[in-house]
Amino acid sequence: MANLFNTQWFVLIVLVLVKLTESVDEPEIDCKDLLMGQYLCDDPKIDPETQQARNCSQETRTVQVACRPAPKIVCSGQTHNGTTIGFYKNVPCKWVNGASFETALLLSVFLGMFGIDRFYLGYPAIGLVKFGTLGFMFLGQLVDILLIATQMLGPADGSNYLIDYFGAVLSRVVVDNTTYIKPQQYDGY
Repeated sequence: MANLFNTQWFVLIVLVLVKLTESVDEPEIDCKDLLMGQYLCDDPKIDPETQQARNCSQETRTVQVACRPAPKIVCSGQTHNGTTIGFYKNVPCKWVNGASFETALLLSVFLGMFGIDRFYLGYPAIGLVKFGTLGFMFLGQLVDILLIATQMLGPADGSNYLIDYFGAVLSRVVVDNTTYIKPQQYDGY
């Protein structure tokens, strides 16, 4: 009889604990706080004229894209199925204002001694000096060809060149506070 009484108490305690764990609400997670792998963001819409992302902001150099949480992720009070938009995220983009890379390079090669390439890119003072000195005795023309070809010299307004989306665009890699540096493993220390 005592054994049956202990078993009933054990079952009652287990049922109460199960009921208590069901009633505990999980903290609500904002969809923007999801970790990588818990959501998938759309690619930015590409403008056929500029071959870059549409609606790229000149000030922030970002564009908003829709992000969809993975199936069965609960965030912002909603269970997502993988197709619903959970939040919008700003991703980097290249802001362009009409200066073509190919045009700038060809102008530099063929008319660089007259400073036409610098006029095209929006540097009229250097263009006049190059025109008056025949491209700094052709040395300035050679330097400009190299600077434009390596995309170190761009339009004066700070925009990027018009280059095909999958073209030969150079991206500078910098180390800053958002860059993760993997610590080196030293064996034997």
